[in-house]
Parts: sequence; structure tokens; C-alpha cells
Amino acid sequence: MPPRLDIVIPVYNEGNIILATLAELRRQVTTPSRVLICYDSADDDTLSTIKAHPEHVEGQMIEFVRNRSRGAHAAVMAGFTASQAPFVLVFPADDDFNAGIIDAMVAKGELGADVVCASRFIPGGCMVGCRWLKAFLVRTAAFTLYYVARLPTRDATNGFRLFSRRVIERIEVESDSGFCYSLEMLVKCHRLGWPVADVPAKWFERKQGGSRFQVLNWIPAYLRWYLYAFATTFLRLPANSVKQRSAWKIAK
Repeated sequence: MPPRLDIVIPVYNEGNIILATLAELRRQVTTPSRVLICYDSADDDTLSTIKAHPEHVEGQMIEFVRNRSRGAHAAVMAGFTASQAPFVLVFPADDDFNAGIIDAMVAKGELGADVVCASRFIPGGCMVGCRWLKAFLVRTAAFTLYYVARLPTRDATNGFRLFSRRVIERIEVESDSGFCYSLEMLVKCHRLGWPVADVPAKWFERKQGGSRFQVLNWIPAYLRWYLYAFATTFLRLPANSVKQRSAWKIAK
């Protein structure tokens, strides 16, 4: 059966956690799916760990996708380019506790949602162990975007998110750093009036390795799309102001 879901996992030396993450995906996700491991360089220990333990990934459809550039943003964009399934999910390499919500996210997509957000700020979700500055910025952005800008999700900045094929093919990503693409794609879909849904998700501070979330470095890029959401609501900008891919880019 062809995959209904492509799971994009950007990695950077995740050899110490990737097998646990893949095991949970294999155990809990019933939607026919393919895992796209998106990496910077051939010496990334994520690749060697997976290849050295084929018994841990038996039965899973896994594809390795080399980034054209380097970094988290390039990894995700490479995954989007390689994806073919009706739904595309960006999933953290160190997340071995949220696989159980993925089928529910796909179900929301099947019902018509173009973006399904894994939300830490609705009943059933949580954010535990987050550094105070990041927690303050994330919670403030989530609160103001939902209650003031009226963005239809309680967790606008979480990079753990499902997109429909329509979003992948028609929304041009202008961001070029970190996980800003996720907020950008969300606010552009909101301006177009495309449906957005939430499912509760858990978040725990990484216990192994270092986070690639660079709060201070990415604030200017996030701020652009934060303000875009307010402009949509209060300036009532038309849907045709959204930058979309041209037909030749989609065909390509």
C-alpha cells in the first residue's frame, strides 16, 4: 500500500535517540507511512546507527535524504521536496513519546484540515522543563496569536506539524532559517482561509544532545510572520496577497 503520510525527521547526530524514536513510530503509527531521514553530511551518526541495526527498523519504509545546504531549515525543505504522500509531517528526532497522536493528526487532515498543529497548550498537552526565556516567548506568542490575532491554533510556533499536499505544493516558503517555515506556512494558510486543527501533544526538554532551537538568533525571522498574522486579522488583507508557488514550480 502506498504511503498516506511522509514523516520528515531532520537529524544532526541523533544516533543516541533515533532508534527509540523509530521504534515508537513503528509501534504506534498505523497510517501507511514512509520516514524521510534528512541529514547534512554522510558522517552523521544517525545514518550509521540506523544502518547498523536493521532489526530495529524492520518493516519500516525509510529513506535517507541529503540536504542541499546545512541546518534545520535545509533539512526540512529537503524532506518536503522528497515527499510525495498526501500528508507530510515534520517530527522531532528526539521525540519518543508523541507517536501515538500521529494517526489522530492524519485523521484531522483527512477531514479537511490543511494544517494540523501538535499543541502543547490545550487539554492533554504539556510543556515541561523548558528554559525560562524560550518558555516565555513561546507562551506569549501562542497566547497573543490565538486570543488577539485570532489564529485558529493554541500553539502557533511548534515545529511538530502536519501539512496537506496542497500546502506543500502551493505555499512558497520565504523563510530561510531554523523552524520559522512552520509559522510562515501556518499564517499563510490562515490568510487563505484554509482549515487549521489542533491535537494535544507533550513536550519535554531534551535529555540528550543539544537543542537546535536558537531563540535569540531567530526572533527577527519569527517576528515577520508573527506580525503577518496580525495584519491578516486587522488589515483584512486579501488571500491573493499570499505568495504561492507558480504553476511551473509545482510541475517541477
